[in-house]
Amino acid sequence: MIFIVGGRGRLGQALREEYKADEVVCVERAVYQQWGASDSLYDITAYFQRYAQPGAVVYICSGLLDSTLASETLHNVNFRLPRNIIQAVSPMGIRAVTFGTAMEGMLTANSYVQSKLALSRFVSEMSGELTPALHIRIHTLYGGGEPSPFMFLGLIMASLRDDKPFAMTLGRQLREYHHVSDDAAAVRALVDYSSTGVVELSHGQPVTLKALAEAVFESAGKGHLLQLGALPEPQQENFTQVFTRSSVLEGVMFRDAVAGVVEYINTLVES
Repeated sequence: MIFIVGGRGRLGQALREEYKADEVVCVERAVYQQWGASDSLYDITAYFQRYAQPGAVVYICSGLLDSTLASETLHNVNFRLPRNIIQAVSPMGIRAVTFGTAMEGMLTANSYVQSKLALSRFVSEMSGELTPALHIRIHTLYGGGEPSPFMFLGLIMASLRDDKPFAMTLGRQLREYHHVSDDAAAVRALVDYSSTGVVELSHGQPVTLKALAEAVFESAGKGHLLQLGALPEPQQENFTQVFTRSSVLEGVMFRDAVAGVVEYINTLVES
């Protein structure tokens, strides 16, 4: 049986599509929203003792992405809640799968990244007596609905819709963009392979933000809105590292990032 915590989100919805309907249980938000509290272990344990059997998998897709939120809020949702679930289900023989960011080793001054880094450390340091958890570090997702308004693609989309200038850095930052459906298939491949510990989900084909932005604006016929170099270069960023694709993912097909993002944004802007 597959359990999804955060089944309404982008990744949670895509993972639901990877399995037969009768194999998946989406835990309601009203059930799990207090699971980040220090006294929640009893409630979590009681829930899974009632509904799950040993060998089940719990995908913990709930989380907050906005780094401008209070660090305590991010820590509670992104670290404490999944940690508590792991502590409750691992002794029961249930596998927990959590999600972080490929930037965990780079943007260490970012509160969002810090909350995910704390989770990856917890997973990597788990006792061998427990059912091992899997923490998957993912890259930037697109598809499955509109982008978050504070994210790079969300800001681009707002610029195109409103015909307003888009100010950005020189765009030398390297990023992998993954369609959420492709990543859902890759996540399942990692789980079916019985991967444990901390794993990076990479396809190894990064693009610069400059190249991505230019392609999107030019495709929309609005290249004049793009203002490269209008914002200062970030101090802490990935300008050089290219991630390696795991051999476990060799059979997973990933869409071309630039072409995929252009089609995605154009479809949303025109809708």
